[in-house]
Amino acid sequence: MSSTIWSVDEHLDDILATVRPLEPIELQLPDAQGCVLVKDVVVEVALPPFDNSSMDGYAVRIADVEGASEEFPVVLTVIGDVAAGSAGLADGQVVGPGQAARIMTGAPLPAGAEAVVPVEWTDGGTGEGPAATMRAHSDAPEGATGEVRVHRSVEAGAHVRERGSDVKPGDLALRAGSIVGPPQIGLLAAIGCATVVVRPRPRVVVLSTGSELVQPGEELTGGQIYDSNSFALTAAARDAGAIAYRVGAVTDDAETLRATIEDQLIRADVIVTTGGVSVGAYDVVKEALSSVGDEDEPGSGIDFRKLAMQPGKPQGFGSIGPDHTPLLALPGNPVSSYVSFELFVRPAIRALMGLPDLHRPTVRAVLSVDKALTSPAGRRQFLRGTYDEEAGTVTPVGGSGSHLIAALAQADALIVLPEDTTSAEPGTETDVILLR
Repeated sequence: MSSTIWSVDEHLDDILATVRPLEPIELQLPDAQGCVLVKDVVVEVALPPFDNSSMDGYAVRIADVEGASEEFPVVLTVIGDVAAGSAGLADGQVVGPGQAARIMTGAPLPAGAEAVVPVEWTDGGTGEGPAATMRAHSDAPEGATGEVRVHRSVEAGAHVRERGSDVKPGDLALRAGSIVGPPQIGLLAAIGCATVVVRPRPRVVVLSTGSELVQPGEELTGGQIYDSNSFALTAAARDAGAIAYRVGAVTDDAETLRATIEDQLIRADVIVTTGGVSVGAYDVVKEALSSVGDEDEPGSGIDFRKLAMQPGKPQGFGSIGPDHTPLLALPGNPVSSYVSFELFVRPAIRALMGLPDLHRPTVRAVLSVDKALTSPAGRRQFLRGTYDEEAGTVTPVGGSGSHLIAALAQADALIVLPEDTTSAEPGTETDVILLR
């Protein structure tokens, strides 16, 4: 373990200098969810690709329905139907004077028509309506399918989705660096993209170390506790955008730990361990990690460090195996491990994804406390808190103990007390890292 005391920023910089974005791959749309676009996506097909109806109704000419009312409806001759998915009216028919075409939502606007009258503004072609009617044209053309009474006028383009009203060819659909979520997949499909070039979601393997750990659901015996860290950190990795694999607890045995990690290298872009890095306990972990994978590979190995922070002073970082897979060794106390994940692992995951914004948002907030908070000199302290955006305040929850996981479950923020702060009075403004 290095005797040098590292700052939080130095440790993070070392991690980010080592981690490189994953190589781009081309994926089918369903497989690209959660990935980050590598290239701008430019529209090649207008959306919608043709003028189409936004309502079930009748496609009409504006002049034919001018002045239509409930008292004096206009009678139009229905010359055919236009269904969604069709090319338009049969036999190249055109909506002429005194005519209408029954049209369904999403169907192309037929030639000659200028607007759509919703079916609710008509008699639905039943022939029922007020006795006093205006007939736009008295002569029904050959092929007429009936009549419809229209009770309201419309303006040009009414209830019509114009071609390209969403996006036009040449428009930028999605920028490089965008995360591909459900709406983005919908847009890509709508403009005809079957595949997309992205950086894949990083594969993160999480494992806890400690002979005292038992899986939830099993019976505890003397000296045992449940393994919570591997569950929390796996969930945190998924929340950050990774594909996460939880290995669970590994006993404090160097050979077992080494074999477990070597087995996981094949499916890991990052390995995260928790536990066994404190003074008096790190020797087994250090022994195991110093020779994982190809120990003759230059640049491999894990450096165990002390950081000027609370909680989370003991940390380990390096690369292992022939592919120099990054490994972050976090403390075993639940709060220490989670805070360390947020500060160091989450940015590393987002760097692997190729995202420009690596960090949780940070805001300034006023401390809402009854008495001053204390902090050890020379350490950056991270306290759990709840943030009130409307009031601009943050309130600590729970104590400073790194084992108090119940308070962590209630927190939505980390209160940051800088290294040069030993006391923070009520009303002090400080940085707050938002966790939600």
